[in-house]
Amino acid sequence: MKFKDMPYERISVESIKEEMKALIQKLKEAKDFEEADALFLENEKLQGHVFTMCSLAQVRHSINTEDKFYDEEENYWNNAYPQIQEFNQEWTKALLDSPFKDNFAKKYGNIMFLNAEIDLKTFSPEIIPMMQEENELTTAYEKLLAGAQIPFEGKIYTISQMSPFKNDKDDARRLAAWKAEGQWYKDNQAELDRLYDKLVHLRDQMGKKLGYTDFTELGYYRMRRNCYDKQDVQKFREAVQKYVVPVAAKIYERQAERLGKSYPLSYADAAIEFRSGNPKPKGNPDEIVASGKKFYDWLSPETSEFFNHMIDDELMDLLSTKGKQGGGYCTSFQDYKTPFIFANFNGTQHDIEVITHEAGHAFAAYLNRNRVPYECIWPSLEACEVHSMSMEFFAEAFSEEFFGEDAGKYNYSHLADALCFIPYGTMVDHFQHIVYENPNLSPAERHAKWKELVQIYQPWFKLDGEIPFYSEGEGWQRQHHIYSSPFYYIDYCLAQTVALQFWNMIQKDQKEAWQHYMAYTKQGGSVVFTKLLKNAGLESPFQESCLRGICDTAAKYLADYDLNGIA
Repeated sequence: MKFKDMPYERISVESIKEEMKALIQKLKEAKDFEEADALFLENEKLQGHVFTMCSLAQVRHSINTEDKFYDEEENYWNNAYPQIQEFNQEWTKALLDSPFKDNFAKKYGNIMFLNAEIDLKTFSPEIIPMMQEENELTTAYEKLLAGAQIPFEGKIYTISQMSPFKNDKDDARRLAAWKAEGQWYKDNQAELDRLYDKLVHLRDQMGKKLGYTDFTELGYYRMRRNCYDKQDVQKFREAVQKYVVPVAAKIYERQAERLGKSYPLSYADAAIEFRSGNPKPKGNPDEIVASGKKFYDWLSPETSEFFNHMIDDELMDLLSTKGKQGGGYCTSFQDYKTPFIFANFNGTQHDIEVITHEAGHAFAAYLNRNRVPYECIWPSLEACEVHSMSMEFFAEAFSEEFFGEDAGKYNYSHLADALCFIPYGTMVDHFQHIVYENPNLSPAERHAKWKELVQIYQPWFKLDGEIPFYSEGEGWQRQHHIYSSPFYYIDYCLAQTVALQFWNMIQKDQKEAWQHYMAYTKQGGSVVFTKLLKNAGLESPFQESCLRGICDTAAKYLADYDLNGIA
């Protein structure tokens, strides 16, 4: 079914509660596994329908945050879901206490019980009002950014629409664009500080209400960290500082030489990798999608079937428009067993990465669309990001199709950017640990902490006051995840590390690399992240040898890369 034809209905919280009450009671009274299993599948259908309606409301609100109907529906679900979660927890308890637990584990796998036990640690009815307020605050942040009106060269632009100017090859124009965007954030800084300050204290209260020292432990449980802890993440951070930061610094030193700029670079100069400009996609949005179709038709029968489904049923909303939420994401509609891609095309290489990155998520969901329980369609979030980031590297085989004469430029840039991203993403995570372990820091103190971390993880940036929003340590406020999804961002870094393993394999044998990718992806969320990797013959990013080996190989590749003719 086409996205536009999918019917939406607001489901009352009371009707969901009543239905779940009845299911919970029947599960407790079930006389055999056959009866208990039928009830389990009935709850699956109910939860899938609720999730579908919530997702439809969220997507349509994302597409147009000025639509009053879906703005109200977004607010409704922000308040409804915490209330529904109370009964989901009761269902979880009944399932964990069921005499047929072993039967369920044998049929559907044990991970749902592992995750269920974690979920019980994230909720209590007494924090429902706090969860509702948290949703309202994160929605307010997204609406603030989505409604940005940035004056530039006599016209008004959204944040997403400013991206091409921030990558312009003309130095003066590019700097002016960075200053214009930074000024919008400065003009709204009081509200950005207020929203985050309230979120930090609210989350800290939730953590303490549930018996934790602060929000950090609760945050890890909310992210369903089921095979590693913050000590593992700390070791990963140390490896990033030891191995990745020096490689990334060398990349930026070469960039400064190419641009004829001094090192360290300003934020505006760091944004342009080549004097002739960053790689640009070939063609308009329709042509980019057509190139994507060629790539997925070539890659495998499974990817061909998937991408044609996305095109035929109009399951991608790609253009940047007024009132549209920024960024990009993939979600799914369980009633229709289909994924959906949301993005903001802006004429930069980001447009190609939507067709590869978000489609990597969507392909994994499509491949596993019939899994039961439906929560096992998706693995944990760091595992999901492997699907997307690795797909970007497989798409390099079609870089000439996507980028034309900029293909060589893109292939260099893509690997360099992947390596340089890891320190940034790790810094985002490090910052959040500091914030939630010290919830009473003032906004000014948080900005100072961010500035300190920039000097550790991104020594290639010049903090000289040219663009105050960045040089004064406020740049973190443009990172949506810090507001809306605490402790999410390290997932991208772990996944990028795995994706770079695929890049390494592709250099040797593309077909064998694809076999490993399919072995990884076909598992869906049936086991924990580290087990997914092991089953697919991949190394864990928590092993220091993993980052060390990747950095050695990638550093040599980039140092030897033929940039002749690429200015």
